[in-house]
Amino acid sequence: MDRFIPSRSAIDLDVAHYNLIGNSPLQNMNQNIEVASPSKELYKQRLSERLMGDRKENGKILAFKSKAPAPPEGYINQMTELYTQQSGNAPTKKVIRSLPQAPERILDAPDLVDDYYLNLLDWSCNNIIAVALGPAVYLWNAETGSVDPLMETDSDGDDFVTSVSWGKDGKHIAIGTNSAEVQIWDADRLRQVRTLKGHAARVGALAWNGTTLATGGRDTNILQHDVRIRDHLTATLVGHEQEVCGLKYSSSGQLASGGNDNLLHIWDANSISRGGTYLHRLDQHQAAVKALAWCPFQSNLLATGGGTADRTIKFWNTQTGAMLNSIDTHSQVCALQWNSHEREILSSHGYSQNQLCLWKYPTMAKIAEFNGHSARVLHMAQNPTGDTVVSAAADETMRFWRVFKEKDSSIAKARNSASNSKSVLKSVNIR
Repeated sequence: MDRFIPSRSAIDLDVAHYNLIGNSPLQNMNQNIEVASPSKELYKQRLSERLMGDRKENGKILAFKSKAPAPPEGYINQMTELYTQQSGNAPTKKVIRSLPQAPERILDAPDLVDDYYLNLLDWSCNNIIAVALGPAVYLWNAETGSVDPLMETDSDGDDFVTSVSWGKDGKHIAIGTNSAEVQIWDADRLRQVRTLKGHAARVGALAWNGTTLATGGRDTNILQHDVRIRDHLTATLVGHEQEVCGLKYSSSGQLASGGNDNLLHIWDANSISRGGTYLHRLDQHQAAVKALAWCPFQSNLLATGGGTADRTIKFWNTQTGAMLNSIDTHSQVCALQWNSHEREILSSHGYSQNQLCLWKYPTMAKIAEFNGHSARVLHMAQNPTGDTVVSAAADETMRFWRVFKEKDSSIAKARNSASNSKSVLKSVNIR
């Protein structure tokens, strides 16, 4: 209901004052004083008569416009859903979101290396999961459940896989190794297409930006490669003092890097072209910064997680370098994943609970905890539709959690129906 606003233009103040005080300006002064005193019964009587009794047309003290102005033709009130309790004649149906109490699927992942600084899991846009198990990389098809071995490092020596990252095309995958090499593979043909060199120590972090691949190593350097050209090395980014363990590109092209030196660096095209200098150097974390996640609904919002001595999730405006918020999770933060459908973020943790936590953003109120892993949850990846997250832990298992709500309920129903019809085993071995 619209409010009525008093309009002074419709009030005759002289007449209102005359009606309130009395009909004769020659009345006894004492009587006038008595009438005008709010504490006297005569004043209350006169006020009641003028406000509530029969009055002349101009006798009202307050005047209101009779009707609120009509909105422009075609105007739609954007706040209707906020205040409307019913749609038509039927009450609106409250949607209750169901969160899983247990993983919907478990895969055994033997020989998954228990190393906080590595990145051994990724999920492609074609619904293929790549996971590194010791010296080998396996591809698991989330639609069919089939497993294909992709590659294996040289069996001689102590070489093993230290990082994996899918390209945006879902066809090519980059693989970092302990021997400081980066290999590019064609996953459709199960064939290596090239080798990138330049690091002096193992390569634990990878990030794609179109045809540009950023690689971070224990040698503290970040290298940028253009995988289309023969002389692939295009830039060397120097800023970290210890191993680079986290790399992520934003949708706008900014690169975030985290290191074992407790530093977070933000790089952009301009800062890189100026000789490989960072745009921001952020040192508020008190432990290694591995967990990095760019917000899907705000391109300059970055979430980061710190190691055992830090235990915090921090949020940053990467344009200004300002820290927006910090929350103590009370355990090592290993990985972060944003919900692309709601303002939520999922974190995975190490000692002592080894759990996943779902948080509401920006209040950071904890929505739920997901337990099941018996060792620290080192890695997480999200499926193409953004409703399911897979976690990989030092207990050598991978667990699938349908924690995020899909925008289109029909898609969710179709996926549930397809999943139920496949009769997939609860726990299977990935190799």
